[in-house]
Amino acid sequence: MPELPEVEAARTVLAGALRRRITDVDDRDDWVCRPHRPGDIAAALKGGRLTGAHRIGKTMWCDTATADGDAGPALGVHLGMGGRIVVTDSAAQRPRQGTREAGWDRFTVTFDDGGRLRLVDKRRLGRVRLDPDLSGLGPDAEGLAPAVFRERLLRGRAAVKTRLLDQSVIAGVGNLLADETLWQARIDPRSRVRDLTRTDLDRLHRNLDRALERAIAHGGVHTGEVIEHRRPGGHCPRCGAELAHGTVGGRSTWWCPRDQA
Repeated sequence: MPELPEVEAARTVLAGALRRRITDVDDRDDWVCRPHRPGDIAAALKGGRLTGAHRIGKTMWCDTATADGDAGPALGVHLGMGGRIVVTDSAAQRPRQGTREAGWDRFTVTFDDGGRLRLVDKRRLGRVRLDPDLSGLGPDAEGLAPAVFRERLLRGRAAVKTRLLDQSVIAGVGNLLADETLWQARIDPRSRVRDLTRTDLDRLHRNLDRALERAIAHGGVHTGEVIEHRRPGGHCPRCGAELAHGTVGGRSTWWCPRDQA
């Protein structure tokens, strides 16, 4: 599942579709566009423009304007497991008919310059909807103040990894990013948040910031230092101990039993 760094990369691509007049919308995939019926999203967007590209955590959306310049509905786009956003500047950059990728377009917006915005999704697990509900999201994990980070994590009694993964607590941290951050901070993912000291929490916050910055710069959370070692027989790249594996909050979890004790 894409995490904050991957969604931020997609948001920057989505920004390339702004301020261009929409001439057509293909929203016929009634699974990706549920609960809308085919034509509902098209009717809301045609003639208007996308005016802003935003993200909170893993949730991404565009502001829109109608043909008359009034505020339109928000257009929410979720990448699912393997979806990606493609924005082109002209019809010449469209995939050739007959290629496999051409059959993986699940949602398409066409602009008056001939360019398009496409949700390409082989597995058909992405989602497009109007006015997505953002009310259940906590603050974005990127740039979160240390005091806010501590206060939100300490509201519960769950394991620290479980709290990091709760999108209503902090939005944007997924399974890989949580393991990387906890490993960098040398904190056992099974530790109860109430048992962590302020020093522990501040160290966790600093390492979350660093992990996010590195992942955004290098292309995603898969580039983390410990990620490639999260496998049977994998060893801690810092001390060489064999990594431990278990389940925390229902999620597969890897940690160093020596460094994160």
